[in-house]
Amino acid sequence: MAHRIATLGDITAQFDVILSDVWGVLHNGVSVFPDAAIALEAARKAGKTVVLITNSPRPAPGVITQLRAFGISDSAYDRIVTSGDVTRGLIAVGPKKIFLLGPERDLPLLEGLDVEVAAEAEATAVVCTGFFDDETETPEDYTDMLKGFIARSVPMICANPDLVVERGERIIPCAGAMAAYYEQLGGEVRIAGKPHAPIYEACMAAAKEVRGEFAKDRVLAIGDGMPTDVKGAINAGLQLLYISGGIHAAEYTLNGETDESLMNAYLKGQNAAPGWWMPRLA
Repeated sequence: MAHRIATLGDITAQFDVILSDVWGVLHNGVSVFPDAAIALEAARKAGKTVVLITNSPRPAPGVITQLRAFGISDSAYDRIVTSGDVTRGLIAVGPKKIFLLGPERDLPLLEGLDVEVAAEAEATAVVCTGFFDDETETPEDYTDMLKGFIARSVPMICANPDLVVERGERIIPCAGAMAAYYEQLGGEVRIAGKPHAPIYEACMAAAKEVRGEFAKDRVLAIGDGMPTDVKGAINAGLQLLYISGGIHAAEYTLNGETDESLMNAYLKGQNAAPGWWMPRLA
């Protein structure tokens, strides 16, 4: 069973490197969780290396800008590695005529790569960063488009493997949901972000640049997403601090609080065994 802790400082002496999720841990897309940033700053002051690991489809500079807009200081972390960063490698070695399935603000993902933004009918690859309108749409709204791509054997490169994300008090679908539907329809999907190995390898390399060599058992992952943060930590062989107040909170919340017995039953049902948990990082 996961052990309840009051602060991150309760366990940081056991670790040298912290890999922290962003969306769901530091903010929910609308509001910042200020105690979370303070906790990471304190860990750095205690000599720990903090790498933010996020499934954002934006390369790291775009996430840094977003974090600053939320009032999250650069002093809360040493490095950021995004799904967008590692996905650029998949795009670079893939077909060159790209249809961007997602909002135009994600076009920086393609900057500097030897690819051409193409219309739907001419594309030889789809790069999915999300929905055109994630407030109202579902993957099924794209069925005809996706079946057209599949008929031409067009692969989908998913830049954000998250299935859903918190946006304030709502749960919003992400590119991972589109990719899962594409696979369900028979399409080929390529992914490098959480829970897949490339993003963890990139984070370990970033941490090594900061502090030199370290042992894997001295690395702590922090996150709230079962199919991404939790599965990714398990696959990478990392110890995990589970944030219960994130996207799965409805599974075990009673009277506005995390019910520990329900949460542990939920975790067991997911074959997940984090070492520790807390409602929000503090």
